[in-house]
Amino acid sequence: MNRRRFLATTALATVSSFAQADHKWRVGVIGHTGRGNYGHGLDTMWLKMPETEIVGIADADAAGLAAERKKLKDAPGFADYRTMLREVKPDLVAIGPRQVDQHRDMLLAAIESRARGIYVEKPFVRTLAEADEVIAAAQKTGARIAVAHRNRYHPVLAEAERIVEAGAIGRLLEIRARGKEDARGGALDLWVLGSHVLNMAFVFTGQPRACSGSLLQDGKLVTKADVRDGEEGLGPLAGNEVHARIDTERGVPVYFDSIAKAGVASAGFGLQLIGTEGFISIRADGEPLAWLVSGSPFQPGKEARPWKEISSAGPGVPEEIEGLRDLVTNHVLVARDLIGSIEGNRPPLCSAEDGRVIVECISGIFESHRQDGRRVALPLAARDNPLTRL
Repeated sequence: MNRRRFLATTALATVSSFAQADHKWRVGVIGHTGRGNYGHGLDTMWLKMPETEIVGIADADAAGLAAERKKLKDAPGFADYRTMLREVKPDLVAIGPRQVDQHRDMLLAAIESRARGIYVEKPFVRTLAEADEVIAAAQKTGARIAVAHRNRYHPVLAEAERIVEAGAIGRLLEIRARGKEDARGGALDLWVLGSHVLNMAFVFTGQPRACSGSLLQDGKLVTKADVRDGEEGLGPLAGNEVHARIDTERGVPVYFDSIAKAGVASAGFGLQLIGTEGFISIRADGEPLAWLVSGSPFQPGKEARPWKEISSAGPGVPEEIEGLRDLVTNHVLVARDLIGSIEGNRPPLCSAEDGRVIVECISGIFESHRQDGRRVALPLAARDNPLTRL
């Protein structure tokens, strides 16, 4: 069993030794009502874990803070997260706001407070320069940072990896990834939802090595005139359509495409792992997470090919893990892996470095567009948002 599969499965049964020793991990929650709120449940997740207790909540919005305190069992509230970090000194910090322009400052403040672990909403940060700064600061204090790509922790993803390595779909030829392709389709979809699917794709391909891509606005190549201040605090953004290829260390290309309003009820949000003798369909945030279809995807057959659900025990085998959907959706597996990374002195399964990889790919796609679709090698020399130089 490789490291990723081992870590993904051990988090299921692990209640940390810290908790077993009659201690609890002290959690500080940072949100910002009206500016990204508390992400996808990065506040309430800790209530589902007996090994943790919330000891402080920070929210610059007074009404939002009052409502949050009621939700989180009247934990002490603070208008300023720096004050909360200084006075409460939590072991773990949850950074919930979805508006990414706040992440860098919140991460650095949590690191400076000597928090042992930090869980941050995705996307990680806005630029490679911010990612480099945060990672360097965390290395100095030993803080462990996990990024909220919760699908990465799903044990079925590890089982899908095993199936591919066993040759059940033949040779893996390519991976096709799409976002939700709702009104956010294009560059925004790449940032907000593409971060999920690219993070999963690299489990099967290894690290990205180069990018090429193009951005379009209403069918025309994006120009400087199309660049705007993006939603969710992402910084410069452009294009309601994106097409990209990412070359990886194992030679398997990953393709990402997103077109605004081309999706059907998020049906495309996920990956297709295409092999010579079958394919695996992974549906992000879905349950079941993955399906196996045997037989060449390029040749029609006389009989219908069944889609087999993949459980943590294998294709067509009933899921044996009780409450698995809640463990994933409520970030319990992620939090336990974060705690395990602190106790075991290892990186989390989805670390700050993994978050930086996604920022690198998105920046690489933007840089390729800036260079008329040329293939650009990773890592990038320039660490800013390439759209500022379009």
